[in-house]
Amino acid sequence: MQNSEAMALSAALLAVAGELTRRIHDGVVARGFEGVRPAHGFAFARLAPDGATVTDLAVHLGMTKQAASQLVDELVRKGYAERRPHPEDARARLVVLTESGWACTRAAEEAAAEAVRAWGADLGETELRALGRQLLRIAPNGPVRPTW
Repeated sequence: MQNSEAMALSAALLAVAGELTRRIHDGVVARGFEGVRPAHGFAFARLAPDGATVTDLAVHLGMTKQAASQLVDELVRKGYAERRPHPEDARARLVVLTESGWACTRAAEEAAAEAVRAWGADLGETELRALGRQLLRIAPNGPVRPTW
């Protein structure tokens, strides 16, 4: 692959990722969730399974602990997350999603499904499934981070 082809492919992948982020965010807002930003969704993805410490969240998002703490403060203020005692470390606090945080996460999943269905309409289901398999082969096994 020549450099110009690699740049075109890179630009297309970045454009798709940006558009997907925008469509998910717009879908969340359309479902009545106010005061959320795309960065919140990336945090929700880390908090969703079992919660996380601020340090875990900072690593996941590629930011300082201070910035992650400020993000958590914002999520707590907006009612999307809460701090609880950590079950294994008395010095740490576990940040978990509230019911509103889980509802927002479900709204994001619905919006993502709508966006992907639109790709299916353009590509066809067979090509869409093949694209999914190919992207999973080359996707890094790390956290999905926002572009700061």
